[in-house]
Amino acid sequence: MDVFEAIRTVLAVRKFKSTPVPDEVVDRIVEAGRLTGSARNLQPWHFVVVKNSNTLRELGAQAQTGPYIAEAPVAIVVAIEAGPFAVSDASRAIQDMLLAAWAEGVGSNWVGFSGGMGWVNPLLGIPSELDVLAILPFGYSAEEVGRGKKNRKPLTDIASSERYGQPYTRG
Repeated sequence: MDVFEAIRTVLAVRKFKSTPVPDEVVDRIVEAGRLTGSARNLQPWHFVVVKNSNTLRELGAQAQTGPYIAEAPVAIVVAIEAGPFAVSDASRAIQDMLLAAWAEGVGSNWVGFSGGMGWVNPLLGIPSELDVLAILPFGYSAEEVGRGKKNRKPLTDIASSERYGQPYTRG
């Protein structure tokens, strides 16, 4: 799948089959995060790949917005160093991982967003100087997912040409 097709069709997945995600696919997802550009090349992230079913259940039990983590065969926890670009850089890495997974037929969804995720640190042995930004559960969707069926504002409502408010013109 090419990049634009992945962007056009990616949807959140919150129900997973128990089918394991092959190690080579997990490796590609983590590698997509690692290869993401970052301000000043600081790469202020650390990715913890979790496959242990007991740990996944604990993450799902504790994550207020992501109990479905417990069903996923794998999750990646994204922790960041303190810094002015860390959230932006790690967010870029997260999006790259989500798109890389989608291109392989693997779904996910972003759980959490900084603050209030400190409970993950002791569970996974993450040093206290790192903040957990997100938990990304990955797996094959248990439900039929319609690729690209999105309810989005028209381009004319969210884009301008040259100056704000000037109608966007294609080409």
